[in-house]
Amino acid sequence: MFLGFYSYTVILTYLGLFSSVIGMTMALEGHFHWAIACLVTSGICDMLDGKIARSKKNRTEDEKTFGIQIDSLCDLVCFSVFPAFLGYGLGLRGFWGTTAMCLFVLAGVIRLGYFNVMEQKRQQETSEARKYYQGLPVTSIAIIFPMVFLLRPYIGVVGYLRILIAVMLTVALLNISNIKVPKPDNKMITCFILLALVIIGKLLRLY
Repeated sequence: MFLGFYSYTVILTYLGLFSSVIGMTMALEGHFHWAIACLVTSGICDMLDGKIARSKKNRTEDEKTFGIQIDSLCDLVCFSVFPAFLGYGLGLRGFWGTTAMCLFVLAGVIRLGYFNVMEQKRQQETSEARKYYQGLPVTSIAIIFPMVFLLRPYIGVVGYLRILIAVMLTVALLNISNIKVPKPDNKMITCFILLALVIIGKLLRLY
């Protein structure tokens, strides 16, 4: 027997993690277009994994809690550590670059830890689906980072790195800000996925 809970509900979460780890190896080899395509793929998996998990109606409380923890741990790797890793590979250096990367990962840790506590409490109090997120979800970087990367050929390396630092600091602040962000409905999820696929196509055409 192995530790953990095994069912189809976590397959997409794990596939998103695999995509990010593969993306890190691509970044190490200098294939940044492929690496960022992997980041977008992880984002698509994250958009859909909650729906897959909720489709299993007979989950035990332990399975639900395990799902919350696994989702956040994978999100930390995919949407906090991986983007910082990409930022370093793309040239973030010095005081501001290092500060941006550190604060970006720290904000992700704080947000995901807080979410775990509050979501577990919420699920004990109600079975209703969540309508709002508190703060900007960490997954948003899977769309924001690639869109900024696509500007790189037009603004030069120095300008791109300055924008990337500003974006990472802004996203970090929004991750831990107590603002309400509407949870996307099916139409918005479809739009996000289509946008993600367009971005992947653009990245691979430029490669």
